Amino acid sequence: MNLAAMDPNTYDAQLEEKRIKLENIFTDFDTPNLEVFSSEQAHYRMRAEFRIWHDGEDMYYYMFDKALNSKVRCDQFLPASKLINEMMPALIAELKPNPLLRHRLFQIDFLSTLSGEILVSLLYHKQLDEQWETEAKSLKERLASKFNVNIIGRARKQKLIFDKDFVVESLQVNGEQLQYHQIENSFTQPNGKVSVKMLEWAIDVTKNSSGDLLELYCGNGNFSIALAQNFDRVLATELAKPSVESAQYNIKINKIDNLQIIRMSAEDFTDAMAKKRSFRRLEGIDLDSYNCNTIFVDPPRAGMDPDTVKLVQGYERIVYISCNPNTLIDNLVELSKTHKITRFALFDQFPYTDHMESGVFLERK
Repeated sequence: MNLAAMDPNTYDAQLEEKRIKLENIFTDFDTPNLEVFSSEQAHYRMRAEFRIWHDGEDMYYYMFDKALNSKVRCDQFLPASKLINEMMPALIAELKPNPLLRHRLFQIDFLSTLSGEILVSLLYHKQLDEQWETEAKSLKERLASKFNVNIIGRARKQKLIFDKDFVVESLQVNGEQLQYHQIENSFTQPNGKVSVKMLEWAIDVTKNSSGDLLELYCGNGNFSIALAQNFDRVLATELAKPSVESAQYNIKINKIDNLQIIRMSAEDFTDAMAKKRSFRRLEGIDLDSYNCNTIFVDPPRAGMDPDTVKLVQGYERIVYISCNPNTLIDNLVELSKTHKITRFALFDQFPYTDHMESGVFLERK
């Protein structure tokens, strides 16, 4: 991470550089005007991870700065949410004078929400015993007087929870409140307010849909929950068990009655749709009963494999969210043979970095 680049005064210029770069990458494609969705210039990250440095009686958070090729002390961190920045000094003040809690502590992770919850994970190079557990419970009680906080202790093959290992985020999406169960140590969108903009964009591009929606790589149901309003039914797949459990929780708390989650990889689901193999996880699910005209994909950085690209090409409309423009381009070489890009967006999930989150909406030619 380049800490020197984190200057709110240069944010607009950096975002403009990203806009130009993304448009240049897509010059070989016929794209509409790029829609640019900016971030807050500070306190936009809902999660953050810090290493801990021990220096005699002192201890502090630090990060590695690639530009300086050295560690940098971080008593505060501009990208992190205000809640994380409030928690950082309060937590250090509690840990520093406590030999048991600070001994062999090497990392602290924070997961916060726009709705005011925060989860603190303490990572150790030692086994956590009953004495540590007693001290951790007391720590939680003291912090709870000021924060809506839960604490997790992690060591090799150990995970101790006081009292929850998740937070519930509340997002205002087009004036409606959506709630999301987010588990510690599993993927969630890091930039809460930009995540809302992404959801609203996806709702907008699919607002005149008919039939059903298929979503691959659905995570905790982040997009599925929001998009269910635009379709008769939604069928979504996700491989990671914690994410599937969160998605099921989210279906219930948001009272969604037209969404079904299947725990499968996109590759296996592609085989199932092609009738190459049968899967026990699909027992009782009639895939042929779905009338999916639209498919939504938000794949990992590697993009989609060739078989999944072929599956996606079978749908009239494609919504593709990408965290890697290069693999998106690779997939679009094939997708653009059958589909035309009719919406094109840049979401600045990661200010002050080179990372670009983008979205394309494609319709059959």
